[in-house]
Amino acid sequence: MKYEWRKQEKNLYLPKKKAVLVQVPNQRFVSLHGIGDPNEAAFKERLTTLYPISYGIKGMYKKYCLSQKVEFDDYVVFPLEGLWSLTEKGQQLERLDKSEFEYDIMMRIPDFVPDNVIDEAIKDVKEKKYQPLMEELRIIQRSAYDAIEILHVGKYDDEPASFALMDQFSNEIGRVRKSKIHREIYLSDARRVEPERLKTVLRYEIK
Repeated sequence: MKYEWRKQEKNLYLPKKKAVLVQVPNQRFVSLHGIGDPNEAAFKERLTTLYPISYGIKGMYKKYCLSQKVEFDDYVVFPLEGLWSLTEKGQQLERLDKSEFEYDIMMRIPDFVPDNVIDEAIKDVKEKKYQPLMEELRIIQRSAYDAIEILHVGKYDDEPASFALMDQFSNEIGRVRKSKIHREIYLSDARRVEPERLKTVLRYEIK
């Protein structure tokens, strides 16, 4: 049976254009850290490093399942995610300077994929499609948390309007945003979709 995040986890990945409260479970990611403008080459290099690793893990897991009894013997690769904040310098500036963005760009690994399969897959991809940034890869385990999320449709630069709706909803339910850090989940491929039609899940942790 194939695990499909669009079916099994609709509440986390397919929200409406209305702010909602969600309980995000423990999650595991393959991740790369970075600083700078996401429109620059360094960010794109991280993407071209993450994708082969994520698909390599999926492929290695399918091989593993050939000799194992499992509930899910395949899965749809999860969408790209970014955890965004600003450097200390960027936080002091009066206006947003994209060169001061600090981020972790990542892709989720299903909980049912064993650690040894992940390690073997990364080793295999390094041997076949080596890129220097692969040495900076990290496997991150994120603990469960409460969050506010919304589906933003449109340009990334227009996200403040959606964040305003999230803030309003957070106030209405008596919860407080934990920090200025936020998560973006990219449901659209920015290389193929017009900016006005981009679909991005915006999420931030609350307390």
